[in-house]
Amino acid sequence: MTVTAQLVKELRERTGAGMLDCKKALEATAGNVEEAITWLREKGITKAAKKSDRVAAEGLVGLVTKGDKTVIFEVNSETDFVAHNKQFLSLMTTIGETLLKNDPKTVEEALQLSINGESLDNVIVHAIATIGEKISLRRFRILSLASNQLLGVYLHSNQRIATVLVFAGSVDATIGKQLAMHVSAMRPQFISRNDISADFLASEKAILTAEAKNDPKNAGKPDNILEKMVDGRLNKQLAEISLLDQTFVVNPDQKVADVIKAHNVSVTEMIRYEVGEGIAKEEVDFATEVMAQIRK
Repeated sequence: MTVTAQLVKELRERTGAGMLDCKKALEATAGNVEEAITWLREKGITKAAKKSDRVAAEGLVGLVTKGDKTVIFEVNSETDFVAHNKQFLSLMTTIGETLLKNDPKTVEEALQLSINGESLDNVIVHAIATIGEKISLRRFRILSLASNQLLGVYLHSNQRIATVLVFAGSVDATIGKQLAMHVSAMRPQFISRNDISADFLASEKAILTAEAKNDPKNAGKPDNILEKMVDGRLNKQLAEISLLDQTFVVNPDQKVADVIKAHNVSVTEMIRYEVGEGIAKEEVDFATEVMAQIRK
């Protein structure tokens, strides 16, 4: 029986095994899906599939730089303990080097990259079968610097937070790292207020306006007074989420904008990854830990 793409897809959906393993299983069983499932189980490959419905919100972030290219990426696991064993760390190295070498554009494209004749997807599936936890490549960004650009990078010691800043102009390596550490600790959402969309501003102002009107302390206050209160709160909030408006954690007497201006550079791109953000039910606050390291 001919092994079709549809059969491979069906077997992969039922077992969670990699495409190459599914193809081999179907070839070994003349296209019989049920026998192919048994074949995969006997090989220990479907052990990975049993983990497929679990939430992988732990793991590590990585940074790899070679020449003018840098990749920042996140690989998730189910527990922090597994994320620090030798096999997982080896997988992190393999993934980082593979991404940087091949320059894929999406996670789906990355998973089909070949490593010694086997797809990255299958390499991860085999790691799942060996380690015993769900593991997934969640996201990545690859940056290639222009001749007038420099990087500021920071990877926290626990490998749970990483930041990449792209500077236009020449910046001292120490300052570049300190600014990246600042972003890691303070979590700015935008580089400057100019990057904040009108929709975001309108949404935040509407929320603050509703809060002000529902506050019993503001009962009876005229609309123009409430408007001024809301504008003041919005201005404070924007200062907290805009990098250039934030107080520099290394030197509280300076704003980040002052540091940037003093070194005659500008920040053109800001990427901050924190393990599990957006998928964990409860996110751990690492800001205090990062700031403690900054002040050492």
